[in-house]
Amino acid sequence: MFTMFRQATRSRLSFPSRTVRGLPSLQAAPLSRTIVTKKYTVEHEIVQFDDETHTGVVSITDHAQSSLGDVVFVELPTVGSQVTQGDQIGAVESVKAASDIYAPVSGEVLEVNERLNTEPGLLNRSPEDEGWLCRIKLSTPSEVDSLLTLEAYKETFES
Repeated sequence: MFTMFRQATRSRLSFPSRTVRGLPSLQAAPLSRTIVTKKYTVEHEIVQFDDETHTGVVSITDHAQSSLGDVVFVELPTVGSQVTQGDQIGAVESVKAASDIYAPVSGEVLEVNERLNTEPGLLNRSPEDEGWLCRIKLSTPSEVDSLLTLEAYKETFES
């Protein structure tokens, strides 16, 4: 029985050399050293920066959405617009208050989360994932270094 298994296994290893360990569904992929950095602002925005593509995904923090309460409207920036770090790029309205959204970095707005137009509650349910606001192509990637780490961000409202 063991010999039959060994023979069956060996016969499967005759796939082209581009496969990984004889499994046709696992193709060898080039190594990637992309680093995604998550940084915060004192105004409660987050940017998830990809150092390879120099793009950042902007969202608000869980603390911000919790403080706002139920979000009922989101104003998003215009695709193609140039923004400067600190500029107002949108707004969030909730049952409690309205709050401006500021650009955590400078660059061109590549994409906005259109789902927020019909589902503003995504900011409450998943502020840092499905509730992302926009993608920005950074014009000055070094600006990310001036933003806060998670620990430093938490110190701004926990103390």
